[in-house]
Amino acid sequence: MKQRSLVHRLRSVAAAAVAVLAAASLAGCSGSPQGATRLDKKANVSLTWWTGQSASAEKVLEGLAADFEKLNPNVTINVQSGAASTDQLLQKLSAGFASGTFPDISYAYGSWASQLEASGRTQDITAQVAKPGVRWSEFAGAARKTARPTGQKTIGFPALVDNISLFYNKTVFDKAGLGYPTNEWTWDQFRSAAKKLTDPANGTYGYGYSVSGSEETTWQFWPHLWQNGGSILSPDQTKAQFASPAGVKSLTLLRDMAVEDRSVYLDQTDVKFAQLFESDRIGMITSGPWELSALKTAKTKYGVAYLPGTNGNHQTVSGPDLWVLFDQKDKNRAYWSYEFTEWLTSAPVDLKWNVKVGNLPLRSSEINSTAFQNQEKVYPGITLLAENANNATTARPTTQGYVGVSTAIGKAISNVMQGKGTPQSALKAAQEQADQALAKG
Repeated sequence: MKQRSLVHRLRSVAAAAVAVLAAASLAGCSGSPQGATRLDKKANVSLTWWTGQSASAEKVLEGLAADFEKLNPNVTINVQSGAASTDQLLQKLSAGFASGTFPDISYAYGSWASQLEASGRTQDITAQVAKPGVRWSEFAGAARKTARPTGQKTIGFPALVDNISLFYNKTVFDKAGLGYPTNEWTWDQFRSAAKKLTDPANGTYGYGYSVSGSEETTWQFWPHLWQNGGSILSPDQTKAQFASPAGVKSLTLLRDMAVEDRSVYLDQTDVKFAQLFESDRIGMITSGPWELSALKTAKTKYGVAYLPGTNGNHQTVSGPDLWVLFDQKDKNRAYWSYEFTEWLTSAPVDLKWNVKVGNLPLRSSEINSTAFQNQEKVYPGITLLAENANNATTARPTTQGYVGVSTAIGKAISNVMQGKGTPQSALKAAQEQADQALAKG
């Protein structure tokens, strides 16, 4: 039910966003009964936690909840998946907002953050996470920004972090007699290598890119835009800004590689380019930690490096998810839901959760731990992927119109890379469509 790439997390966002917006409009019509108005840390408290996890992963979390209950005997945590699939959690939450029956804590995709804040049901833990002991700065910058979607409230803690890095196939590189990519590579070096790796006679390509027009197409483009100094949206998130000189420069690189060099496998499916990489038919892809298991199964000889950079900027994109805390109008429940979530996301406990199940660690302080270093033996490259979180300095927008923005630019990128239209005209038209989506919310 969990552990999917960002693109898969976004496919149900449009419908789910409508549901939660409807819930937001009902926020003033019904609500939870008033609970404790004064904090009593010793009072018996029962919390509901929706994990959004598969059965096996939830078992791990149930064990951690039991550990917390032993440390705090007055607290009971009712652990539930929350819905049949993670995608359905937002719809389930929206129904709960309307009826006044929703959890204290829930897993949420980062792309839902603005909608959840707009519901009026979330806690604001900004003051708590500012305390030195929380070590909020250990979370990646993109994760911290996602937890504070509008910059006004901090609605929860990061629950899962990922990012995209450069994966290279050693077999393809060795056959071409090329040196492997490094963390200092530029996009010019990347383009040159892709050309040399391409062998039309044998059906081998230097690079693979999705041109389905989905979020897979879009989020692979954002690092190019950011590295060139561009922005997706205006500071107030009401207007698109990707049709800038930075955007044109970024799309021109991809267009030239695909159309002039013919070094890019253009994938219409979102998934085939990774499969071809695994089977030694593509030299490089940009992907994330979810790729490691498939590479292990396929016994692919691979390496991982930071994304190529622009003027030393190797910025990447991340798709952080959250543990969102909800306001039950009860000071005791609010206190303990915060205490539990802070404990859950602390470095020692996260090693028993994210690191244990094969995810990246939430905090930078975990990277040098023995538990995480042992994962490098199982999934080579996972340590670099964790370190690459430091390059995820810009958060992908969580505004309510983002789905429309993504669709507009995704189609533009797809068309241009297939030789239809110019980068400038395509991005300009896409920006106009994106502005319409942002206006509708």
